[in-house]
Amino acid sequence: MFFSKQNHQNFGLVRKIVALAISFFLIFLLVGYLTTMNPANRPSSNTISQWTSDINSSIYLHLLGMENRAFMHVYEEENQSKTIINTMFQLVTSIKPNDFRSLLGNELPGFSRYDREILIAGEGTDYTNLPVESSFPLEDVLEERQAVYEDDKEENGSEIEPPKNKEELENVVFIYNTHNRESFLPHLPDVTDPDLAHHREVNITKVSERLKEELAKRGIGAIVDETDIIGEVLVEKNWEYWQSYRASREVVTEAFAQNGKLKYAFDLHRDAISRDSTTKNINGEDYARVMFVIGEDNPAYEENLEIANELHKKLEEKYPGLSRGAVRQGGAGNNGVYNQDLSENLLLLEVGGVDNTLEEAYRTVEALAEVFSEYYWDAEAVQGN
Repeated sequence: MFFSKQNHQNFGLVRKIVALAISFFLIFLLVGYLTTMNPANRPSSNTISQWTSDINSSIYLHLLGMENRAFMHVYEEENQSKTIINTMFQLVTSIKPNDFRSLLGNELPGFSRYDREILIAGEGTDYTNLPVESSFPLEDVLEERQAVYEDDKEENGSEIEPPKNKEELENVVFIYNTHNRESFLPHLPDVTDPDLAHHREVNITKVSERLKEELAKRGIGAIVDETDIIGEVLVEKNWEYWQSYRASREVVTEAFAQNGKLKYAFDLHRDAISRDSTTKNINGEDYARVMFVIGEDNPAYEENLEIANELHKKLEEKYPGLSRGAVRQGGAGNNGVYNQDLSENLLLLEVGGVDNTLEEAYRTVEALAEVFSEYYWDAEAVQGN
């Protein structure tokens, strides 16, 4: 009996030592993985903050109460146990007891996109008309298509006279297009499928050029990147369409390295949703509505959101309904960075949708240039003081 009990104690000790050794091994593996992974994919402080924000605050009070009993009197014991049970259930299953979307998002294909958060709700913006980020076979995007487009020189933007020394403007804005071949169905007569609305020349890059012109009229110099990210970079590197942001990252990094005066960067896209959600009639003219997309998994998240919020408010004052607001994008299976970690002043803008025309998008970037110039010169005045 004595030896049996002694053997049992020895076995228990060995088991604890083995468990401790395995725990240390797993910790080293986790630390090694986190320190060697791509920085863009590492959990940021904002990601951790978002994860912990889903945990009820009473849990923290309960943990503190284990050391100081005074904290235990804040909530009744019944509420404490109920909160702990809900939190543990959420951590184990990733299902939020008070949010049915978390259950459906795990079970229904495509439903998880409704779990994104609307940071700023513009007119009519809800979870049914958030931006759609699609990934297409590269060969479909590169397919040659007929396009119809005439640049009306008589309606070349606003009536503001460009500065006489336009070529001497200091370039402080960098404009680029990660999905540079995104086009518009009204300009593609032979295309009816929104997934095929891509063109080599008649595309979102023309909207970027117009934005540059409108900014110049207001004394703000801008550079428009002309890299064919889809047709050249992806093809040359043998990358897929979903790797476009990886390709544009190199473009943005080089631009900021070579132009020390750059302060802002805009990545212009067009959405894939229908016209009824992306069009606003203002004073008898149709505009392509704009939405700001903020990647939540980057350290510049708060700064990006602050600029988007300011531009949204200014648009609401001058062009009510033109802004769709701002949405947060990120989490498991999503990009969540959009290269916004490269600058605290980098915004991704969805200008219109697949059913809008370039003329409608031009009116929108004229409005954007107007409100951004106000924001920019106000910021410059503050910094000058």
